[in-house]
Amino acid sequence: MDHVPLLWYVAPIGAFAALFFALLMYRWVKKEHPGNPRMQEIAGFVREGAFAYLKQQYKGVIIFFAVAFVILQIMALHLKVLDPMVPWGFLTGGFFSGLAGYIGMKTATMASSRTAQACSKSLNRGLKVAFRAGSVMGLIVVGLAIFDISAWFFILRLMNYTLPEIAVVMLSFGMGASSQALFARLGGGIYTKAADVGADLVGKVEADIPEDDPRNPATIADNVGDNVGDVAGMGADLYESYAGSILATAALGMAAVMQLISRDAAMSSYIANFITAPMILAGFGAILSIIGVYIVSTKDDASMKELMFALNKSVYVSSILIAVASWLITHFLLPAPYRFGIFLSSLVGLGAGILIGQFTELYTSHSYNPTKNIARQGDYGSATVILEGIAVGMTSTAAPVIIIVVGIITAFTFSFGFEIVEMGLYGIGFGAVGMLATLGVTLAMDAFGPIADNAGGNAQMAHLPKEVREKTDNLDALGNTTAAIGKGFAIGSAALTAMALLVAYMEKVKGALVEKMPALVAERLAELKLSIENASMTDFIDIYQIHLLNPKFLMGLFIGAMVTFVFSALTIKAVGRAAGQMVKEVRRQFTTI
Repeated sequence: MDHVPLLWYVAPIGAFAALFFALLMYRWVKKEHPGNPRMQEIAGFVREGAFAYLKQQYKGVIIFFAVAFVILQIMALHLKVLDPMVPWGFLTGGFFSGLAGYIGMKTATMASSRTAQACSKSLNRGLKVAFRAGSVMGLIVVGLAIFDISAWFFILRLMNYTLPEIAVVMLSFGMGASSQALFARLGGGIYTKAADVGADLVGKVEADIPEDDPRNPATIADNVGDNVGDVAGMGADLYESYAGSILATAALGMAAVMQLISRDAAMSSYIANFITAPMILAGFGAILSIIGVYIVSTKDDASMKELMFALNKSVYVSSILIAVASWLITHFLLPAPYRFGIFLSSLVGLGAGILIGQFTELYTSHSYNPTKNIARQGDYGSATVILEGIAVGMTSTAAPVIIIVVGIITAFTFSFGFEIVEMGLYGIGFGAVGMLATLGVTLAMDAFGPIADNAGGNAQMAHLPKEVREKTDNLDALGNTTAAIGKGFAIGSAALTAMALLVAYMEKVKGALVEKMPALVAERLAELKLSIENASMTDFIDIYQIHLLNPKFLMGLFIGAMVTFVFSALTIKAVGRAAGQMVKEVRRQFTTI
């Protein structure tokens, strides 16, 4: 059995540390004063609505996972095309993602009235309550993901699976997490926007009622939507990206080290190190993110930029510490010619995550010109506001895309990708893990948004003093920016993770071809004067013509691009239908109640 490095135990230790501190944060928030009876009543309505939604959604999710589990079992036990452990890995991936969403939602709905009450003491206290409540979601997602990955790694090792087999089987866990993320993100997003649109159409437009006014029956639904979309939904989304990046990079590590072994047999001693390195980095990230959570604080008369810096400070400190941990991991685990390049790749991921957050803040915070320019267009009418908003939104996509593209090619270059393709791809995967290593604090910042928003709504509906509402409004404005940063971070990390998963899939197909049809593969490779042992992934790409000059490949590319628009259109139509039903119900209540 291959020797697993002692540093691997940092992964389960990091998981338990994250879960332990999530419990501490939950208990700390729960001890805060929940406010007067009216505030508690409003928070109770939101909590009841959020869990009613979650209960309904999980009913559908359970049916889907039950059917998928049966299909996977048939494929594994009867058709013999999957490993018998794959269905169970799929199931646990979805289960832990759903559990993280449940716990995060429970904390967020509990924290809204407590944040509003804390703002009656000081802005700093309100910031701490909201952020620490958000950190429960961040640490739970990180802790459960690493725990599940570590547990499966340990179990499969006990069952005498080889490291290559473990790397492949564990990818099924990511598939389960992805399925749960689809339900949580899409279902939560539709609910969120339908409630938002419905509440504004009837309340603001028709009845001329201000935001978060208790006279609007849709106000509670609007507050519920903030939680189901931006807490449970975003949590499941980033859980999937986080787990996927670790698992895909582990699989790519297997491919990279096998290519190194074909050049130098002595590299066989590094098999376990290449596979476990991303898990170890994630474990360090979980531990060091806890430090970031504890350093968030501000002064009572802080400006918006100072409030934003108070949150960003946690990301900066965590990133610096994780960079040091990455150097230690690569220095002690990876072979001398490649360790520094992989370390630089992880820095590229960390830097890309920070830059995406900065550019998202630039385009969404009311402290900067893009948002101010949209507001100025209000002097000329609603049409110009819409035009400017669409233009700014489209322009805002440029920076993250360029950052991701530069990050991919830089990580590929640093890790000797132009010499050994598999090493370059491993570097890209390591960059994705590096970007997501700070997830404990970045997801806390994202969950902070809906908690602060709900606190503002609670203060408004409970008719708290003006100075308290001003503080909750400041946190609400800050939360809108942090929520947008979370979305940018999710998209950026998903791009890197998707590439790593795609390459891991291609590597699995390559391995299956060699295993199932060695004679045919050897014949094809012989045409290029190559042997199976020395063939790289690019050689297989050439053999099977996976490039733009292949009409079949080009056809798939166009269909894939088209599906994005169709899927988006169906989602928007679903929001429209749901918002329409909500408008009808609110109108009915206005006239009959």
